[in-house]
Amino acid sequence: MAELEFFFDIVCPYAYLGSTQIERVAAEHGATVVWKPFLLGGVFRALGVADDQSAVMSPAKQRHNLQDMQRWAAHFGVPLVMPASHPQRTVLALRAILGSGDIIAAQRALYLAYWRDGEDITDEGVVTSVLDRAGLAGARAVERAKTTAIKTELRERTDEAVARGVFGAPTVFVGDEMFWGQDRLHFVAKALQRRTQN
Repeated sequence: MAELEFFFDIVCPYAYLGSTQIERVAAEHGATVVWKPFLLGGVFRALGVADDQSAVMSPAKQRHNLQDMQRWAAHFGVPLVMPASHPQRTVLALRAILGSGDIIAAQRALYLAYWRDGEDITDEGVVTSVLDRAGLAGARAVERAKTTAIKTELRERTDEAVARGVFGAPTVFVGDEMFWGQDRLHFVAKALQRRTQN
């Protein structure tokens, strides 16, 4: 069975949008998704670019960017509300995802908490509650997020992203082919189709 790798960070709206579609794209081509949480800010720092990319955009580009997010949300039929405190640090959330034991359910719950409900995912109590509502052991995941093993895992995943040429989120790999953005999913589908035909 073919695989695709989905590199994501909760803070990125386009990664959120892509996350709502990637399983469908994979299923349509008999593939599975390997979820790859990584720290986008860590990649930006490794590349020497600003942590908050919107801060270095012109006002006109910022306005268009916000409109474009809403267009894509409407196109995919999913909610997207810009959190009042965006961008938030996602270190805790990403570590809790790794500590949850269920990356798929945890990322889905935290994406909605951030991009639909505008919750403060830098707060341990919020992350615990969000994961509890998703049927996961939130307190356990947050406690595991504080362990050296989980901290090391997130750092290693971020280092992997840098080593493989990731520069933004979402980034999808089909084999060695890399695709950036929720607007490249049709190319991902074509890459999967080629692999299943070979």
